[in-house]
Amino acid sequence: MSSRRQYQREFVRTFFTSPTAVEGDDSAKMLRSASQLRGMQAPDAWIPDNEDATAPSMREEGVENIVEVVSEHGEEFPGEIHPRIVWHRDDPSTRYEGFQQMLRIADPEAGAVEHVDGFVIPEVGDIDDWKKADEFFTIIESEHGLEEGSLSMSVIVESGAAELALGDLREEMGNPSNNLERLFMLVDGEVDYTKDMRAMTPTGELPAWPELRHNTSRGASAAGLIAVDGPYDDIRNVEGYHARMEENRAKGMIGIWSLTPGQVVEANEGPLPPETERWLLDVGGSEVELDDVEGGQAYDGTELGLEELDEGMYRLEDGGEIHELDEEQLRERLVEMVSYVPSMDDIVDSMAEFEAAKEAGRGAIAMTQSATLVVDGIEVEISTDRMWDEATYQAAGTPIALFRDVHEHRPDQHDELKERYGPEVVERALDLDV
Repeated sequence: MSSRRQYQREFVRTFFTSPTAVEGDDSAKMLRSASQLRGMQAPDAWIPDNEDATAPSMREEGVENIVEVVSEHGEEFPGEIHPRIVWHRDDPSTRYEGFQQMLRIADPEAGAVEHVDGFVIPEVGDIDDWKKADEFFTIIESEHGLEEGSLSMSVIVESGAAELALGDLREEMGNPSNNLERLFMLVDGEVDYTKDMRAMTPTGELPAWPELRHNTSRGASAAGLIAVDGPYDDIRNVEGYHARMEENRAKGMIGIWSLTPGQVVEANEGPLPPETERWLLDVGGSEVELDDVEGGQAYDGTELGLEELDEGMYRLEDGGEIHELDEEQLRERLVEMVSYVPSMDDIVDSMAEFEAAKEAGRGAIAMTQSATLVVDGIEVEISTDRMWDEATYQAAGTPIALFRDVHEHRPDQHDELKERYGPEVVERALDLDV
């Protein structure tokens, strides 16, 4: 039996888990509801969760529900489907139970496996434990006549041993004694990681674990895999969720766990290039977004004050500090305080300009951004120059590469992308050489 799956995705924005069985007349209702999600509400990776999200007494029924719902709705679901089964690095009986769950879900006669892209393995330990899981995948593929390597394996990093194993991946993947090339996503599980590390905080809240997120992102980059952050359980704190995702993206970790369809929307849209450009002003150590008004970019706050004095001098009050500056000094000071966030249209323009310069034989060009800053009614013209070379071009291309990856693999989001950016910008982004 040949595989129809493709593992060409460079990005996964959303990792959305659903209980496989819940109490009630229809125990599969959560799965059925998730299978109907479309557009920005549908995740890149849907995880029917037969581990933590499902009570142990319901897991047998959960396997049956996965088979039933995925068989019926999997073909129309726009994202990838990766059920999470049970596993534990220290418990052979749990590992065997997980093997049996995968064996039943992957049975071609049950009708679900043709829509299942892989499985998520929780609670892994050292690299030998990863190899045990991989061996079960190989056995399942052989047992059911599936193409070897057709089922991807994603793991949840929930222990110190698993974190250390991230450093072994480059050496181990590709060895003839394993099929670890099937690895796809590396997902952080901060809750169980905290337990495994015996960590404590005064409030009982989870530590931030920036080191874990960095190590997972680095391990994914080194091995050509995809890094995904763990769950953000304060589901009403949209601002906090955004801040977490922005911090992750600075580490190269684009994906994040989503617990609700609302979080899926936020996580799907968050990494996409901005619709419009923004100017930010550093005031008192915090970045404030300037208001786009007729005549320029205006600061509307009390932490920064500007007053025009006699003979071309100005008084600038910044967080209680007062500076008397001439016009050029004022301009230089404000240039140091501002930063520019380009829109997708602007990124595409800059990249197209650099591509044209390369064709003309130029290796570097200067890009200029200008604006009129308005502080206390006083207008100040500023401009910033940034040199673009090949490295700058490649770095700037990451948001466009993400956009193109989404466009290729999520046709159900095409209309929303066109509405967000406009058809012309979408086409120009697709025409770039990134």
